[in-house]
Amino acid sequence: MGKDISDAIVDAIKDIAGQIKPDVRYLSKYGGEVLALDPDDDKKFVGGIFSYKDHVSLEFSNGAVFDDPDGHLEGKGKSRRHLKLYTVDDVVTKDAERFLKQAM
Repeated sequence: MGKDISDAIVDAIKDIAGQIKPDVRYLSKYGGEVLALDPDDDKKFVGGIFSYKDHVSLEFSNGAVFDDPDGHLEGKGKSRRHLKLYTVDDVVTKDAERFLKQAM
């Protein structure tokens, strides 16, 4: 995956997040950016966006409790789940908006 595709995926995610919660903040953490909703607390975040060589991971701190009728979320941890996004189209087809709404 090239940087242009990765950047386009991240931009698409941020566009959706900004529509849901216009005052969402992005903090550099863990090699990516976490989504912080509380303007007074940088330690509370609902998930993050992380770019890897072959995909962008949209991760959710409490994704294990999300409604996921199509089984798009991956992960087996106690709380966290993630979406692996390989193309900008994946942002739509894997229903990132549904999960961002649940997270936010």
